[in-house]
Amino acid sequence: MHENMLDLRDAIDANIVEGPRMSCGSYALITGVGGTAGRLIADEGVTGYYMPVNSRDGIVREIRRQIKHGADWIKVHVTGIVPRQAHKGELCVWTLEELQVICDTAHELHTPVMGHCRGAEATRRAAIAGFDLIFHATAIDDTALKEIVDRKIPIAPALTFQANMVDFGHKIGTAPELMKIFESEITDSIETMTEAHKAGVPLLCGSEAGFSLVPYGDWHYREMEVFVKYFGLTPLEAISCATRNGAIALKMEGKVGVIAPGYQADIICVTGQVDQDLSLLGDTDNITTVMIGGVEKNLAPLPERNNIPGWRLASIGQTRLTRAVALGEKQEPEAPNIEELH
Repeated sequence: MHENMLDLRDAIDANIVEGPRMSCGSYALITGVGGTAGRLIADEGVTGYYMPVNSRDGIVREIRRQIKHGADWIKVHVTGIVPRQAHKGELCVWTLEELQVICDTAHELHTPVMGHCRGAEATRRAAIAGFDLIFHATAIDDTALKEIVDRKIPIAPALTFQANMVDFGHKIGTAPELMKIFESEITDSIETMTEAHKAGVPLLCGSEAGFSLVPYGDWHYREMEVFVKYFGLTPLEAISCATRNGAIALKMEGKVGVIAPGYQADIICVTGQVDQDLSLLGDTDNITTVMIGGVEKNLAPLPERNNIPGWRLASIGQTRLTRAVALGEKQEPEAPNIEELH
């Protein structure tokens, strides 16, 4: 099911349906450890968007299969969590040699590799192995940072989830101790992300969208606010991370992300001074025009969305954190608890 996005991307490109430019991965590669979901992930076969691979041949076979079916990127969960671990945070669950096999196989087929990395050793190995984009890169040390800086590997911190929990978690019933844990991931990253930016490492605006804390369509501007508040970027620098640097994720560097001769006209027009107030981008009423490739898009309001049956809330809150809920404009119905479901 996770590969349906490849079909959606192709349908958008063929003008069958309207949508944004998309550059897609397929199933995220994990080892038998199970990524960040541990024992919830089956030892073999697909679970959610994960695909376990447990040998060199398995790695090569799955990467080639994904590229055959149209994947633009190969994604790897370089870190994971195991029960009763002595190590704080996520563990690096791949050897350097395995990560090099991933990069060699994908790069031979002209396909870049991205990695979910939390922790110094995982980030260091991913950089040395040849990863093209690193997500998070939190809890890293000077050695890992140097490997990134030396290679100018782009980083997508994707801290909107954490920022929303810190600022608005109380509005959806998130436990205070959980809010404190996720706040530390942001504050502990300030020094390294600031240094990386100053050293010329491209920062990309990831959204972490899909969780109940970051429902699709509400928070795509939010990462820019995080960059300004915590990492010291100016609003225009943060916008550049979402536009010029966003072209890296689309594999369209030099083609989109900048308003200049020779670039495709992907443009939004916004009411107000966004170079002074990035929150203006969060209110769709302020967005007056959207163009993709010079073609203006229909901005007619979409029908109001309700909670999807079975929406996963886990322990992070009692309901979805839409922007309207965060601003106090709307009260979302609470999700039923387990007792109510039975």
